[in-house]
Amino acid sequence: MTVTDNRSDGLAADEQSSQGGGPGSVTIAYIAESAGVSIPTVSKVINGRSGVSAQTRARIEELINQYGYRKPTGNRTNIVELVFRELESMWAVEIIRGVERVARKSRVGVMVSEFGLHDSAAMSIDDTVGRRPQCVLSVAQLSPAERDQLTSKGIPFVVFDPIDELPDDVPFVGATNWRGGQAATRHLIKLGHRRIAMISGPDHPFCRARLAGYLSALAEADLPAHPDLVVRTLLTREDGYAAARDLLSRRDRPSAIFTANDLQALGVYQAARELGLSIPQDLSVVGFDDLPVVAWVDPPLTTVHQPLSEMAVAATELALALGRGEEITQVGLEIATTLTVRGSTAPPKG
Repeated sequence: MTVTDNRSDGLAADEQSSQGGGPGSVTIAYIAESAGVSIPTVSKVINGRSGVSAQTRARIEELINQYGYRKPTGNRTNIVELVFRELESMWAVEIIRGVERVARKSRVGVMVSEFGLHDSAAMSIDDTVGRRPQCVLSVAQLSPAERDQLTSKGIPFVVFDPIDELPDDVPFVGATNWRGGQAATRHLIKLGHRRIAMISGPDHPFCRARLAGYLSALAEADLPAHPDLVVRTLLTREDGYAAARDLLSRRDRPSAIFTANDLQALGVYQAARELGLSIPQDLSVVGFDDLPVVAWVDPPLTTVHQPLSEMAVAATELALALGRGEEITQVGLEIATTLTVRGSTAPPKG
């Protein structure tokens, strides 16, 4: 299906200078360097957006006039590009489903890209820039240089479920990780558990938020937060297994374990089986993400549902709004998580 690209305020880095002593090809990056400001600041001025002081705006506008920079019109494809670092994750289908839902309604195409793999000749952000999409939705975590490159080419982007801290002006859509961690732990406390361990993840913002929710629920119930009951490891089944083997082999083992993601929880299941423990009779387990597979394990896993499809819908709508040059009122969005209770949790023995 071919439709007209209705974006009219795209920024290009390959516009020729028509006056002044600037370079043969004037870019937003060049203007930013000349003005001593960031690329996003120049982008705000060109698009008439707020958040720039009058003095800085005047300096940038003077340089724009001096170098003859003009915004191109209609020079982008009617495509939203969905960029993954790798497509092997179990939740990629849910994300794609949400993006397609909005794209179909908005009559735009979707291109799915994968780059940054360690074992292949990776595509790069240069390929994305060369395709001139209307906007980019990045499940891959863009580096500062990649973000600047997209901005300098006038291609708006949104980061999906960021794992790193982002500058305040970078649009993103995430989930309520803190509330999810709190809800999971509250559920276990309500069942009567008092020694609740957490297998946490690396030092990413979403892992820290899930851990903070866990600690908040313990404090709310006047339960001590034992440092030896918190294990920080990678977000894999193998690492969840190793952490659970250690926790469950102790004399004062926990009666419940909350994990930072579902893959770790599957590792807990394996460790419990090997140690002769029954779930949930001997051990309650709560995960995070609600991957489709965890509803089919035995017993089905209680987990925090991360609304990936809904997050993808919101992220695509935000990216397309930016692609149309609309003023957005909220740069960052967090979609609510919910607790899905299944068969892996029960009151503790005794």
